[in-house]
Amino acid sequence: MKILVADDSRVMRQIVIRTLRQAGYDDHDIVEAEDGADALAKVGSEKPDLVLSDWNMPNMTGIECLQALRASGSAVPFGFVTSEGSPEMREKAANAGALFLIAKPFTADTFTEHLDGVIA
Repeated sequence: MKILVADDSRVMRQIVIRTLRQAGYDDHDIVEAEDGADALAKVGSEKPDLVLSDWNMPNMTGIECLQALRASGSAVPFGFVTSEGSPEMREKAANAGALFLIAKPFTADTFTEHLDGVIA
């Protein structure tokens, strides 16, 4: 099982990874991407089983990355971990094909709640 964590903040990537481990997903391989463009490239090269992406990033946003993945035919499970969780953003994420949107601040329990059934 491989999880791609995309966020332009290295500190935030580390927090997401630590929270994944606290939630019990510590035996999965973690790949990091620094923006949506990097994530898009790494989905092709790394073949992750799940993408956890920030929304607002330079070069390519998380939603643009998701839209590009779906347009290319990729069905990789995709979820957002972002600072904003408005109903409009949640709707836009769902319409683009995201499985969930986890708003910051989050806990290990939040991750477990959204990821159980998505990853084994």
